[in-house]
Amino acid sequence: MALAIELQPRESYGKALAELGAQDPAIVVMDADLSSSTQTKIFAGAFPERFFNVGLAEQNMMGIASGLAASGKTVFVSTFAVFATCRCFDQLRMAIGQPNLNVKVVATHGGITVGEDGSSHQAVEDLALACSLPSFTVIVPADSEETTQAIRVAAATKGPFYIRLPRAKVPQVCPAGHCFSLGRASVMRKGNDATVVATGIMVARAMEAADNLLKRGIDTRVLNMATIKPLDEESIVSAARETGAIVTAEEHLEQGGLGARVSQVVAREAPTPVLSVALKGYAKSGKAEELLVKYGLTAAEIEKAVLAAVARKR
Repeated sequence: MALAIELQPRESYGKALAELGAQDPAIVVMDADLSSSTQTKIFAGAFPERFFNVGLAEQNMMGIASGLAASGKTVFVSTFAVFATCRCFDQLRMAIGQPNLNVKVVATHGGITVGEDGSSHQAVEDLALACSLPSFTVIVPADSEETTQAIRVAAATKGPFYIRLPRAKVPQVCPAGHCFSLGRASVMRKGNDATVVATGIMVARAMEAADNLLKRGIDTRVLNMATIKPLDEESIVSAARETGAIVTAEEHLEQGGLGARVSQVVAREAPTPVLSVALKGYAKSGKAEELLVKYGLTAAEIEKAVLAAVARKR
């Protein structure tokens, strides 16, 4: 599968924010001195009176966001994913989650592909933390177009959101006419022998793996699970029953993320072999692509996992 076009989801986020800001004066945006990185600077340039830079005070930012939301605003807050969740978990829980306020936390630089920034800046627990908050909706778009659509849906949907975006450009994997639907997986490829349930940057790698597996006689279904919470249980159960083998793929620790959530559904509804392509621990500093190879987040590792899951099925 040729994936030549690469775009930056965080730039698509910034552009979508500015478009939404022109449509809805109740939208305000906050950042913690990283607007050039998160691309909220695009909104700031268009609507400076509705943009607030709190400086290096992410926890305060979440508290202020809750107050603005309680006053009727639709609040988008952005910083790096590791700060948004690990540093601010208490504020997410107490100030936003428990009162179920209309705050959209859009965090960039998720996963290990922040590269040379090292483990201190690699958010690998963020999805587990966000999914543990009952009132939060959790989304990991696969590419720039899906990012734009997810931001629009978040703005139109009341309640707390956590949306994770990568640092780098990513291949455009969603087909023309793709429509992001909250809580629904997208079938990127049909197949009957196994299913790969992937999210974020791993969707492109799952598609590559499926192409290679077909040459070996394994017809692999690929689901883009952009919404991690609420999970599309119907698609997961159908995949388990119809293909009999599942592999999950995510740029996150295997504990508490996509794989754990899919496994819960499968164990409860349609017991089936489930293997996980995910991080087993913290990563080192290095170039993004080198880290993905070192820690097994590649199409080749997905292929191995699918073959192993199919063998268990048989």
